[in-house]
Amino acid sequence: MTMRIRPRRLGLACLLTTTAILAAGMATAQQAQVDSGTFLGRLIFGAGQQKVAIDTPQAVSVLDQQDIDREQAANVGQILRNVPGAQTAGSDRPLGFAFNIRGIGATEQSASEARIIVNVDGVPKFYEQYRMGSFFSDPELYRRVEILRGPGSATLYGSGAIGGVVRFETKDASDFIPEDGSGALRLKYGYDSNGNGHLGSMIYAARPVEGAEFLAALGYRRADDYDDGAGATVAGSGFEAPSALLKGTFQLGDLQTLRLSAQRFSSDADNASLAQTGGGDAITNAFGTVDRSVTDDTFSIAWDHAGGGWFNPRVQLSYSDTTVEQSNARSTSGAPQTCLPTASNANVFCDVTYAYRTAMLTAENTAAFSGAGWDNFLTFGMQATTQDRVADSAGLLGFHPEGSDRKIGVYAQAEIVIGDRLTLIPGARIDFAEREPGAEVPNGATVTDEASALTLAALYDVTDDLAVFGSVARTERLPTLDELYSFSGTKSAALDLDKEEATNVELGLTYSRDGLFAAGDNLQLKLTAFRNRIDDFVTVTPSSDTVFFRNLAQADFEGAEIEAGYEAHNLFGRLALSSVRGTDGDFGYTLATTPADQAAVTLGRRLPDRGLEFGWRGTFVDDITTSTRNVTSGVVTDTSFAGYTTQDVFVTWRPDDGALAGFDLQLAVENLQDTAYRNNLSLDQGRGRTFKISLARSLTW
Repeated sequence: MTMRIRPRRLGLACLLTTTAILAAGMATAQQAQVDSGTFLGRLIFGAGQQKVAIDTPQAVSVLDQQDIDREQAANVGQILRNVPGAQTAGSDRPLGFAFNIRGIGATEQSASEARIIVNVDGVPKFYEQYRMGSFFSDPELYRRVEILRGPGSATLYGSGAIGGVVRFETKDASDFIPEDGSGALRLKYGYDSNGNGHLGSMIYAARPVEGAEFLAALGYRRADDYDDGAGATVAGSGFEAPSALLKGTFQLGDLQTLRLSAQRFSSDADNASLAQTGGGDAITNAFGTVDRSVTDDTFSIAWDHAGGGWFNPRVQLSYSDTTVEQSNARSTSGAPQTCLPTASNANVFCDVTYAYRTAMLTAENTAAFSGAGWDNFLTFGMQATTQDRVADSAGLLGFHPEGSDRKIGVYAQAEIVIGDRLTLIPGARIDFAEREPGAEVPNGATVTDEASALTLAALYDVTDDLAVFGSVARTERLPTLDELYSFSGTKSAALDLDKEEATNVELGLTYSRDGLFAAGDNLQLKLTAFRNRIDDFVTVTPSSDTVFFRNLAQADFEGAEIEAGYEAHNLFGRLALSSVRGTDGDFGYTLATTPADQAAVTLGRRLPDRGLEFGWRGTFVDDITTSTRNVTSGVVTDTSFAGYTTQDVFVTWRPDDGALAGFDLQLAVENLQDTAYRNNLSLDQGRGRTFKISLARSLTW
């Protein structure tokens, strides 16, 4: 495997982190206690049986409530800034980003969203539209985010998880109500200077009787256009977005739990940029503005029985509806845009309602059994989904075809623990699919197919401190409705598309040491190297072709990630480093979805007696040159992006007693030096200097 970790910025980041860890150890030599372990010691819920991150034989990161609060994020994508190998692509607008994991994922690449599975409380979320993002929500709704990188999670989440899985958990009433209490109220206000952004939220939680809990959360967020580091306004980046969450949890006896939830995010704006994925003034002026309403609804009812032994079933019924309504398209001068009655690319300007509506039923069971020197946890189940794509337009738009997608998946994953040292996790899944086109697709036909996933992971504890792990995964991705049924006046539906096939290999090691420099400190490190090859990659065809999409390419993604954390009583440090190389397997150029090498270093100090925490984060991004190939002429065009460094500082104050107990104050300055930069996966310039403040007050009874 060819590794491409450049020494300049990333070497500096490693040096800074190593120095900080050594300094922390010497400074805390007299401390006897550590309040908590590092983030690598947090439990992982989405990879099968619960286990801490450092003991999971897969590259996985978890962000908890403290991380989310500290970020004071204006959108969901901003909370990923400390996760190696994962970030967003497109723009920094709430309606304009998609997830990118290890070089897979983009807003303007066909079906890119289908290669990364996103769910909220187990409910699948998927959206695809030209010049729009793929996930619409507010970070205030969530208490936890897990990012499972690579296709090793395909067994449990779906055979198309070539890039990985992003798993969100919404807030619970028990997060706010004391163990012996009956209710809680939390009020929060936040301000962001760059764009004059405001946030207001209210959470009410109640436990009226033993075994029943309820939560109601309301939020409202708005902002004007923000400025980049050069002082230029990023046109069309302003927004307003209310959100709401309702949840109920009921204990049915000692073993059964029933959970109900409903969530809504909305954004209703006149004169909004049609191109939410960014691209500067040239793109904004070319596409003009529309009146746009976005509504994202998520509903779930889940029941589980924790009986132990062979019978631990879980059943969930869920529904997701993401709807975007657009009307009154105008140029930047205010002139109406053209909408034609026949199929035409110009019909992106038509009055239209786009939607993805997905219903899913999941039923699974985990059986626990053991023998002499071994334990096994076997999870097996079934998922049935039905997804309808709506494109109710005033004019025919061939590359947004309507259709329906029905899938039934069956899967099984075991976790076998042999002795005290070896853990094996084999898994298998098969999804049976039937896709049906809408009535307007010429010569459309029902397409049936199946896709499989096979995974095997292992972790071996060499010593009490050191472990090695590895995995191999092979998964297939079925073509989406867009790939199968897009058409034009000269191109037909691509009914004969093959599945994409991904083969991923990972090797890594973990190191965890308590009492490294002092009796109470903790150092944890996880290193992962990977290679992911995708065959039969689906791409757009040349203009002379007779169909929109074909299996024309091969792609190779390889690289390495390092996560490291140090925790002591009053000091902490964190490193997230990633190096990814995505290569066109046929022509050898670096793919445009490849992220630049990057390191995020966080150093902080705590004053526990005063409820105070403060720190610094530096983000070091290397320069990169990526390429695109014109499918008609075959010409490869290179684009170079300069490296950059940004610095942030933050302060958290949570007094535990006195008149101010229950207050939570967060202060931050991001891009402290007002650096002008552009991430190579973004179509907009990065945000300039931003002052952030949030104040929350919690009351309990």
